[in-house]
Amino acid sequence: MKSKTIAIIEDDQDILELISLHVQKAGFKARKFSNAESFLKYLGTDIPDFVILDLMLPDIDGLEVCKSLRNNPKTRNIPIIILTAKTEEPDKIVGLELGADDYVTKPFSPRELIARIKAILRRASLLEHAESGSSSIIIGNLRIDQNKMEVFVKDKKVDLTLTEFKILTKLASKPGWVFSREQLISAIWGGEKDVFDRTIDVHIKKLRDKLGEAGKFIKSVRGVGYKIEMPDEK
Repeated sequence: MKSKTIAIIEDDQDILELISLHVQKAGFKARKFSNAESFLKYLGTDIPDFVILDLMLPDIDGLEVCKSLRNNPKTRNIPIIILTAKTEEPDKIVGLELGADDYVTKPFSPRELIARIKAILRRASLLEHAESGSSSIIIGNLRIDQNKMEVFVKDKKVDLTLTEFKILTKLASKPGWVFSREQLISAIWGGEKDVFDRTIDVHIKKLRDKLGEAGKFIKSVRGVGYKIEMPDEK
């Protein structure tokens, strides 16, 4: 984990240096960018393992950069933490809708930021090293390969973010079982952050959209949460 490269895109030089310092103290490699253009140019020669992205950049809106990363086959699976001074819930939701894995609101604790990075990378590592013998979950025309972190609908691969994959895998681990939003939040983020219920709803909506016709297997249970319903369930 500690050999991974973290790209930091932040136009405030003091914040950029602060994050870089703590990233390196945690054992990661840091690549610093004060604007979106220099970061996007860097992607032409190298791909980082993680991105910390400020929303308020001087040249290109951070949300547009996020969208670009998710639309590029080479970068669509890179974990992204959005760094923003905006505190209103809708602004955070927009970032999540575009595929960000997490967000940190300024002012922030560098220790908390590093904890978030490690938590996301740890989840990715656990999924990559899932035990053999229980790799695939099949629900109707939906197939989830836990070892390869791949999802297929009618044998066509569907690209999901790490968070979307984790939510889908959790729901699919017990078909028919109703998971409350609190249970899903605990399973995905643990006790390392306060997450509003709307966060889960946003990820579920994106998940259904990406799964297409297989999205119908994810059912809302009013006032409780979500479940995956097997095709033959009533």
